[in-house]
Amino acid sequence: MTSPTTAPAGSERRTPSARTAPAARAEPRTTGRAPSPAAAVDASRTLARCRDLVRPSLSAATGRLHPWHAEMAAYSLGWCEVGGAPTDLRFEGKGLRQALSVLCAEASGASGGSAVAGAVAVELVHTFSLLHDDIMDGDGTRRQRDTVWKAYGTGPAVLAGDALFALAVQVLAESTGPRTGAAVGRLSETLSALVRGQAADLLFEARPWTGPEAVRPDEYRAMAELKTGTLLGCAAALGGLLGGAPAGTVTALDRAGRHLGVAFQAVDDLLGIWGDPEATGKPVHSDLLRRKKTYPVLAALATGGVHARELLTLLDSPLPLEGGRAKDAAVLVEACGGRAATLEEAHRHLEAARACLRSVPLAPRSAAEIEGLLGFLLHRTV
Repeated sequence: MTSPTTAPAGSERRTPSARTAPAARAEPRTTGRAPSPAAAVDASRTLARCRDLVRPSLSAATGRLHPWHAEMAAYSLGWCEVGGAPTDLRFEGKGLRQALSVLCAEASGASGGSAVAGAVAVELVHTFSLLHDDIMDGDGTRRQRDTVWKAYGTGPAVLAGDALFALAVQVLAESTGPRTGAAVGRLSETLSALVRGQAADLLFEARPWTGPEAVRPDEYRAMAELKTGTLLGCAAALGGLLGGAPAGTVTALDRAGRHLGVAFQAVDDLLGIWGDPEATGKPVHSDLLRRKKTYPVLAALATGGVHARELLTLLDSPLPLEGGRAKDAAVLVEACGGRAATLEEAHRHLEAARACLRSVPLAPRSAAEIEGLLGFLLHRTV
């Protein structure tokens, strides 16, 4: 893709409206052809099976924290309400990262239990990152309820995130086996990469929409791999590593997870503009309301056409981007091809993930379960 371009000097800027662009599709939750109901059920069962395997160890690990931090961790994981009252787990996350660790150990010919320490570590890191991300982004809701900082306060949420960060390394370091040291080293490298990705994402906010300092789609892709892909790659690699897989297989699993992470972020970006608020728990057009530099917007601006210039007018305006203005912006992003480009990006990286998985010998049943998750995650609504 080319870099975003600004409008020619002296060109007329019009106030955009939905009438200036082709009509957008009405179905906000569609990201392509959905998997069959049976495939969706199979993927849900796979995730549930892995969560059930990991949950006792994950619960035991968080129970080692200060009671206040343990409650915030349990709340973030969807296990309790504020104050500690148990829930029916309807707020529990999908557990994709822990599932990848378990499945990749099984795909390497080992038991899923051999990767539980790795699965717990990556889930703790993921939870820590969510606590801090929500604070940095100012997000007040996640999974249809208050975020941890909103429920407990900013300072307590920061401290709980720090505790989870430290606990993740401790849990993995205390696991037994000949590859523990290598596993801890990989997790440490992942933590550094994740923080670099978050730094890049925050710095994007201060950069202009157009010109030589504008964020290019390829820069955004690199950020997404660091911020989202490295942890998914680590989850997959730890499963293979702790399951005794050879180095080539561990590398392929890591690469598959990184590609999956970029695809996952692309779908997140679609949901941030066109997601159903009843499913996401966030306002419609939430990323546009914040003028967040996401892949659909960057790809739309990169086209440089008349609709891209109208979109730029909205984004650069000092007026709040809300209500009808946000809806107009969403229409313009789609009219410029931003939505289609983002969906193509997700598909491309999912295919790359599949190619990585198929490049090494894996247990057929477990490999099929991993591939089943790929299509399921492309069509998620939250």
